[in-house]
Amino acid sequence: MVALIILGILALGVVWVIMKYNGLVTLRNQVTNGWKQIDVQLKRRHDLIPNLVNTVKGIMEFEQDTLQKVIAARSAAMGAHGAADAAAKEGALSDALSKFFVVVEQYPQLRSSENVKQLQEELTSTENKITFARQFYNDIATAFNIAQQVFPGNVVASMFAFKLAELFEITVAAEREVPAVNLSLKK
Repeated sequence: MVALIILGILALGVVWVIMKYNGLVTLRNQVTNGWKQIDVQLKRRHDLIPNLVNTVKGIMEFEQDTLQKVIAARSAAMGAHGAADAAAKEGALSDALSKFFVVVEQYPQLRSSENVKQLQEELTSTENKITFARQFYNDIATAFNIAQQVFPGNVVASMFAFKLAELFEITVAAEREVPAVNLSLKK
């Protein structure tokens, strides 16, 4: 009888470990999926940038430095590895694009170009999708990290060598600044 109780407790323990392990694997796969969703949007962003640069290149002949910074930031961002590196390099690309859009506004022929408007709109839409994908990723990565750190999940996580997921963080100081909004009609 005692042997049967001990065997039952061991069986429950094994079932619990299996369930906890499967839960951690599920969360890890959701984190991977979240990262891939970000990656899809970043690729779209990286593909749009050369089109925009080529569209404005001839008109912005005196702004080659700005164009080169965008191209260099894009190249660096495409070579990023991991969430922290990608956050830093994508932040630098966002900064370069912001400066680029400011320069574009100084050229009336670019402001009125439908191609430029469309590309800017697509980039803006993609930026929004990237933001939502990062938020989803950070949410699921946080859930995964918590599941690994709380007792008794931490025991199973350490037994099977699960690693904490990196979170996307703002690394470029300019991205932390509150944008200035001027709604006055005076010019």
